[in-house]
Amino acid sequence: MTPATPSGTLPRMTIDAQGRQDPPLQAGEVETLLGFLEFHRATLAWKTADLDAVGLSATTAASGLTLGGLLKHLACVEENWFSYRFAGRPPAEPWASADWEADPDWELTSAASDTPEELRALWSASIDASRAIVAEALADGGPQALDTLERRKSADDGAVNLRWILVHMIEEYSRHNGHADLLREAVDGLRGE
Repeated sequence: MTPATPSGTLPRMTIDAQGRQDPPLQAGEVETLLGFLEFHRATLAWKTADLDAVGLSATTAASGLTLGGLLKHLACVEENWFSYRFAGRPPAEPWASADWEADPDWELTSAASDTPEELRALWSASIDASRAIVAEALADGGPQALDTLERRKSADDGAVNLRWILVHMIEEYSRHNGHADLLREAVDGLRGE
């Protein structure tokens, strides 16, 4: 999905060989942030595409990290930052009933019990919810909405604004897409950025 600019027009973007839209080269802050976030979301979609449960459960080296675990983790991260913290909504399922005390990495470890379809649907739904929250904030406040503080801050840190959340999400996807590169290559040899 191409992120719309605050005026509602779509920026001109190129599609790469993997079907990802390159972030805009000359755009405002909002369009640049959303462009990079969408690019990294599409990268994870590409890295996890067409894999069955065995492929999504494969590990490499000494790590227990899997592509399925990454999908569920990033669904959790989307939910936490956009829905729970920024919008102030109560936790949704499956996060609300997860026993985080017993397993702080529940989203990573429980992914092995989910089907590929469940993992992709959960991740996709979390992205759709995040996009809607950001679009609503931008519709209400334009580019200045980036300065809007989260409604529910963590007890461990101060309140962050939407700009910080978007940059953090870009960082989160970038880091995990590096993991996805290694995992996907180990599964079936697929390589590329």
